[in-house]
Formats: sequence, C-alpha cells, structure tokens
Amino acid sequence: MDTITLWHLTGWEFAALAFAALLVGFSKTAVSGANTVSLAIFAAFLPARASTGVLLPILIAGDVLAVLTYRRHAHWPTLWRLFPAVGVGVVVGTLFLVWADDAVVRTSIGVILLFMAGVTVWRRRRADAEQPDEEIASRAGRVKARSYGVLGGFTTMVANAGGPVMSMYLLSAGFRKLGFLGTSAFFFLIVNVSKLPFSAGLGLIDGHSLLLDAALVVFVVPGAFLGRWAVNRINQRLFERLVIAATVVGGLQLLLA
Repeated sequence: MDTITLWHLTGWEFAALAFAALLVGFSKTAVSGANTVSLAIFAAFLPARASTGVLLPILIAGDVLAVLTYRRHAHWPTLWRLFPAVGVGVVVGTLFLVWADDAVVRTSIGVILLFMAGVTVWRRRRADAEQPDEEIASRAGRVKARSYGVLGGFTTMVANAGGPVMSMYLLSAGFRKLGFLGTSAFFFLIVNVSKLPFSAGLGLIDGHSLLLDAALVVFVVPGAFLGRWAVNRINQRLFERLVIAATVVGGLQLLLA
C-alpha cells in the first residue's frame, strides 16, 4: 500500500492527524458529519487512497463510543430500511476504488466534500420550510431511503464521507437530537465494520496503517467526551457554518493541490 508510516510523519503532521482523530470523537457524540474536516486533513497529509484505510479504524473507535453513549435511542426500523441500499452503494464504491488511482480518488474526495457542503447548505435553507415525513414507511419514504442509502454507501466506501448524506436523511425524517445520534451511531458502526474486509482486500489496511491507527486512536476518546459534554451546550448553527467553511476549504485544497 502506498502509505506513510508513523515514523515518516513530522511532529506537525502527526499533530494535525491527532487533531483530526479528536474531531472524529467529537463528531460522533455531538455533530454528525463534522468529521468531513477529519477526512480533508487525512487526505492532505497521507496518500488519498491510503488515507481512507487509515481513517476507517479511527471512525470505528468513535462509533463504538457513540453507541455506548446513545445506544438506547436508536430507531432500528429505520436502520433495517437503509442497510440493503447501503450495501449496494458499498459494492459500487469498492468497484470504483479498484479502478481509480490515487489522483482520481483525491479528486473524487474533493468533489464529494464540496458536494456534501452544498447539500448541507441546501438542507439548512430548506429545513424551516419542509415538514418531516409523517410516514417513513410510505412509498415515497422507501424511495428516499433507497436513494440516500446507495449514495451514503458509495460515499462512505470511497471517502468515509457518508455522514452528511445520512444526516440529511435522518433530519428530513424528523428525528430529534438523541434519536438522531443513537440511530446514526449504530448505522455507522455496522456499516464501517462491514467495510473492513473490502478495505483490507484493496490493500488500504495493513500493518503500517494499523500502527498509525494505534497511535492516533487514543485521541478519539477525549474528543468523544468533549462532544458528550457539548451536545446540550453547543451553538449548532454556528458550528455547522464552521464545518461547512472548513469542508469547502478542504475540498478545494484537494482539487487544486
């Protein structure tokens, strides 16, 4: 795998990756989708393809902490409705990674980040005008679940960037904060664990990447505790604006580098 080992990183580069790992923990217990910033940081300091493999175990560690925190608030009917479509998206994303080289993956991550930022802005502008779905199990609800599921599976496999897609779906379905966090926690734990054999088979996870993960995963824990403390105190609108801005900067950096 074309990657950078722990020993090849400068102190500044390791500090940036450690901050990204801390932000993963924070996003999993406070603001889902904020880890798109972590994605941009990892892709900036590591080869683009390799960055997805290094980031995946760190995301799983954050998912475990989120499940332990919000496990009683998950809505399983929604999860079962999403998983088949997500599986299709993961397979499509895997085939894309077989074909794509590092430059294509890097460009794709940049495009996905900018697209997710645009989707988030669109969602926020429409949120006040739209009413939540009254019957998710309706035909329209099933079509929406399949559409979001396929897109979420593809983006999470290619760039670990399924958070904004699922956030938009769960919010449009009328989930409150705790139900949103609990359902999202189980969703990403199951999906990310299912991605492990695909990533390993593609050579994105190996001994070098796991060694780097071991050094970085400790920073996920304080991030998760910080998120749990902040979830009832954070100014959500301001934070979303900062996340959108950072995501746009990260996406442009990947496209222009």
